[in-house]
Amino acid sequence: MSEPVFPEPATLLEAAIQALPVGVVVHDRHGHCILANAAARRLGDKAIHARPAAAASERDVTNVELIDDRMVETQTQPVLEGRTGLTLTTLTDVTHHHRIQRELLTKAFIDALTGLPNRTMFEQSIADVLAGSAPGDQFALAFIDLDNFKHINDYYSHAAGDALLRKVSDRIGGALRQTDLLARIGGDEFVLLLAPIADADEALAAVRSISERLKQPFFIDGHEIFASASIGLSLFPEHGDTYETLARQADNAMYRVKGELKGGVSLFDDAMSQAATARMAVEQRLRLAIRDRCFCCAFQPKVDMRSHAVTGVEVLLRWRDELGMIQAPGEFIALAIELGLINEITLQLLTETVRAMPDIDEVFGPGVTVSLNIAAKQACDVPFMTEFCAALGETGLAERFVLELTEEAFFTTGHFQREVLPKIRAIGARVSIDDFGVGYSSLAALADITADELKIDRSFITDIDKRPRSQIVLKAIESLGAALGMTVVAEGVETFEEVAYLLGATQIRCAQGYYFARPLLLDQIRQAEPRVPGSRVPATRSRASELRISSQLRRA
Repeated sequence: MSEPVFPEPATLLEAAIQALPVGVVVHDRHGHCILANAAARRLGDKAIHARPAAAASERDVTNVELIDDRMVETQTQPVLEGRTGLTLTTLTDVTHHHRIQRELLTKAFIDALTGLPNRTMFEQSIADVLAGSAPGDQFALAFIDLDNFKHINDYYSHAAGDALLRKVSDRIGGALRQTDLLARIGGDEFVLLLAPIADADEALAAVRSISERLKQPFFIDGHEIFASASIGLSLFPEHGDTYETLARQADNAMYRVKGELKGGVSLFDDAMSQAATARMAVEQRLRLAIRDRCFCCAFQPKVDMRSHAVTGVEVLLRWRDELGMIQAPGEFIALAIELGLINEITLQLLTETVRAMPDIDEVFGPGVTVSLNIAAKQACDVPFMTEFCAALGETGLAERFVLELTEEAFFTTGHFQREVLPKIRAIGARVSIDDFGVGYSSLAALADITADELKIDRSFITDIDKRPRSQIVLKAIESLGAALGMTVVAEGVETFEEVAYLLGATQIRCAQGYYFARPLLLDQIRQAEPRVPGSRVPATRSRASELRISSQLRRA
């Protein structure tokens, strides 16, 4: 076998240089190109010719240059340590690498939806501001949270919600100085650095102006959408000298606005810190209560005002705290929803209700319907409602249950009517529209709903005998419910005069409220004495006759 024949060394070297994937260029002392391989020529004339800096170089130099539309890394070094006057330059196209690097940086620091800085970039920026601050410097940190953004998302669409976020960022940005910085740090949450400021009044004036801007309508896909934002404000150095402290105080101020009057502005004060501490304590206790299953049921009957028979009973959540005291849901339910704890609480309430069914039959009469409240947020949560319906269906008692939901659950474009309502129907449970008339009432949407019951909010019932205009509205709601085949229930009935009006002027038969019974635990109901003879509403049959008990029910 013959030995392979190799070309002359010079020819071999030339072939190897031409085959290199990186550009290779040799310049003389005047910057003229005397050699360029194929890879260098592919980068164009600018990469090869007229490189006086390369010719003058007597040391290794590395640069990244923009050549036409490409990023090129150049490495230049003298040939034979400068004795020849020649320089060798290698050129590597790093455009793809830089593009990937830029994309990674964008993902790391920029919010993709709005183009604003994200949380990471904002925190780095404010760290730089803090590090460079001098005595006497002041700036403000504002937390901006859109009000009822989920409702907008559900009612219009997620695409409309995204468009709203972009328009909100543009509208806020239009009110800022070049030295201010706006970032999006969550779904509907923005944070704003106002720097520098002269005093608190300047910061408040700026965020109030932003608040008013956000109250103006947004026009999206042919819809006129109204939004607002709750804004909390903290000041450096008055309220803290670290980002963590300032952010916490601004967040506390924002939650004060949420709890009092959405769409407003609040400057942090020490009382808010105390409120936040108390809120954290309630949160901890609430989590322990879920772990230890400390929730129980109170019951309030629905009564036929003509026959005085109990037609159903509403199950109301109560929390038996570590001291054995009974806490009403007004003390904790909003926090449970906010923290995402309400689902577990609702499942525990269902378990307790099913366990109490024999007692419910004994106290209120066999076969009465049992109503459970479902929060609007839960009603549109398909995975949770699937789990809930499965659990209720397994009890074999689903046909006795009525699920009470506020109008919000029905009158949005969420998943409730398409995916959840069929599951409820499949297990035989019924559906009630709770607190009707004060939320998202829409006649067009109502026509598409197959609810079984319509509960008129107490705001229409209170002093109904003295309010002619409310009487007209009440009659309209009554007629609407009847036309759609729904049982109409009057909520919040508290006086004899209200009962008398409902009996005399309407066809509404079913009512619920303190006039008949306050919500009570089963043990409290069993301990109640029968109502004294001669009362204006006679006793009814069975243990349900003990409902209007003056001594116990009025004291509860």
